[in-house]
Amino acid sequence: MAIKIGISLIAWQNDDLPDLTAAYTTEGAMQDAARIGYQGVERGRRMPADTEGLRAYLDRYGVSLCGGWCSGNLMVNDLATEKAAIRQQVEQFAALNAPCIVYAECSNTIQGDIARPVSQRPKLTRDEVMAYGAKLSELAKWSADQGCVLSYHHHMGAMVQDAEDIDWLMEGSDPALTLLYDTGHLHFAGADPLAVLEKWGHRVHHVHCKDVRQSVLDWVRSEDRSFLDGVAAGVYSVPGDPEGCIDFMAITKKLAAMDYNGWIVVEAEQDPAKAPPFEYSKIGYDHIRAIAAASGLEIAQ
Repeated sequence: MAIKIGISLIAWQNDDLPDLTAAYTTEGAMQDAARIGYQGVERGRRMPADTEGLRAYLDRYGVSLCGGWCSGNLMVNDLATEKAAIRQQVEQFAALNAPCIVYAECSNTIQGDIARPVSQRPKLTRDEVMAYGAKLSELAKWSADQGCVLSYHHHMGAMVQDAEDIDWLMEGSDPALTLLYDTGHLHFAGADPLAVLEKWGHRVHHVHCKDVRQSVLDWVRSEDRSFLDGVAAGVYSVPGDPEGCIDFMAITKKLAAMDYNGWIVVEAEQDPAKAPPFEYSKIGYDHIRAIAAASGLEIAQ
């Protein structure tokens, strides 16, 4: 039972709100992540696109590829079209021994639209989500056959956002489809992160740990703001930030109890003028190391 600790570089390189992080480079982010001690990074858009170029880039900083976002369009594409659309990423991640591809349906999401309140996100029926899950299972089986696990990322502003959506997706899909478990998105969605982990821990393959500033979340809800409004205002932070509200020790204890041995990825998109990326990323790393050890989770070397 061993975990690895990785990070998403979104604190330094925010693709949805690029003006926030315009002063930062991917190279600087990679240097910071390696210096802090992170064992891996999730793929960013500004990294080399070709497989050997990406391998050399990761090796230069001494980190592994611990996953990466994939914008899915299976709601509007047939299976063959979607396979063709994501094939290059699946093959690349398999070649680089990434733990998974982080797949999220984006054909109908509003997460990237700062003018659309998160309250307007698409909400499908149980039957619709379960039918999507059955279709997505076939994509997940194909991806696994190529050597890359597909982990579904529930996300604010998307059709799979809250605990109910996750229930329907998991119930309607084959175990080949695994779950990316994201603490911050669950709390933002009004779900209990620990309850979701207790229910679907056997399907969790990848973990994103980010905290939530409750006062900012309350503002997003009361003012009916967008997901990106919330990000810009600081709704998210790293584990270990005293302004956060999530009990990460309870989560790492549960992960230990279920013998989780995958990656725990620190991810918190913030305004670097308010939350310097190196400082906050180190807080997140130190906190996860400390509570993992206290919970009985071994950290792989």
